[in-house]
Amino acid sequence: MENRKKVAFYTLGCKLNFSETSTIARNFQDEGFDRVEFEDVADIYVINTCSVTENADKQFKQIVKKAIKKNDKAFVAAVGCYAQLKPEELAAVDGVDLVLGATEKFKITDYINDLSKNDMGEVHSCEISEADFYVGSYSIGDRTRAFLKVQDGCDYKCTYCTIPLARGISRSDTLENVLKNAKEISQQNIKEIVLTGVNIGDYGKGEFGNKKHEHTFYELVQALDKVDGIERLRISSIEPNLLKNETIEFVSQSRTFVPHFHIPLQSGSDDILKLMRRRYLRHVYTERVAKIREVMPHACIGVDVIVGFPGETDEHFLETYNFLNELDISYLHVFTYSERDNTPAAEMDGVVPMNVRSKRSKMLRGLSVKKRRAFYESQIGTTRTVLFEGENKEGYIHGFTENYVKVKTPWNPELVNTLHEINLTKIDEDGIVRMEFVNQPVESVSISGEI
Repeated sequence: MENRKKVAFYTLGCKLNFSETSTIARNFQDEGFDRVEFEDVADIYVINTCSVTENADKQFKQIVKKAIKKNDKAFVAAVGCYAQLKPEELAAVDGVDLVLGATEKFKITDYINDLSKNDMGEVHSCEISEADFYVGSYSIGDRTRAFLKVQDGCDYKCTYCTIPLARGISRSDTLENVLKNAKEISQQNIKEIVLTGVNIGDYGKGEFGNKKHEHTFYELVQALDKVDGIERLRISSIEPNLLKNETIEFVSQSRTFVPHFHIPLQSGSDDILKLMRRRYLRHVYTERVAKIREVMPHACIGVDVIVGFPGETDEHFLETYNFLNELDISYLHVFTYSERDNTPAAEMDGVVPMNVRSKRSKMLRGLSVKKRRAFYESQIGTTRTVLFEGENKEGYIHGFTENYVKVKTPWNPELVNTLHEINLTKIDEDGIVRMEFVNQPVESVSISGEI
């Protein structure tokens, strides 16, 4: 009897990458491969790369070393955004055998004729203009939540961003296929689906291979809300100019969509937003937050912000800091600007010294801690629902409330992938909030102080 080959995966970056890795893994399994953990000995290691994370090349090299250490004869393949942007660079890394670009990654099993090691990585990478077709993806089996890809690519031209160069034009899955995938996920006893894409608010563009919008994001949300078997739907990052009031109002009344929004800001200075070529000014962001708070006072609102962009003076940074300090938001994801090849920002004047970027980042991270604490305090005395996840972390099981408060309680495998009504009671000295199960004589549970 022939031994089945083993394949392992490592994913860098965003939820979209996780959804695509999961789909690629299912393709391997359909071809007769057994999936194993990356820490295990495998015949093939597939690394899904990211171009957004800092030191992407350094991270990649470390992951390749881990794979080769497990099996020095293993076949190593690189796919994803960094593989599209810098294919020759990745192919030159010792141990890499295959590099696939944006259009080739979903056909990876076609490129693996034998598993012999190559002296130099073999590259199959398209011109990004050829990445004009859509491949649907979703993740199941990796986590309690599933990531459902609904859109890919981006037509925006933000001056710091390489994503259009790595993923191509904005294009969408058909509404019919999104609903089919959502139903398939719901049949796997998965309680929560997170909608993901590069620019999900642009959903509907390119749905049938053309540039027009066949459907809107609002129509997608309405249709998904009717799918049976889904307990929770969560919207991942969405641009403020594309998050319409009708969508916010619908979520506030929805059967399944949860009160959690992650809305990129990037800068609280209109001058810097213009240099970034963002498609809104800060008053639009203020209006979106105000609308959410009007209809969902308990909602969690996360913010992406970039510090140290070229031309950002101390005054510009203080504009951002004060704007965020006064805004009723829940937490920040802070990114320190780093130059990217082939982006307009990399050629701009007014380069901010690295030590200044670091200082500003530290200030905003401190503000995030303050904002999160205030948000948690606002939730004391409320009743929420928690979905517990499946990992035993140092004797604790973790989960999230519908409005994205992270909770933990002593490990109990019976809680995995279950929903429970809870009361949030008090914040301890260490920043952890205690809670109790509603109508259950269970030990009090704690909320972790991190998001």
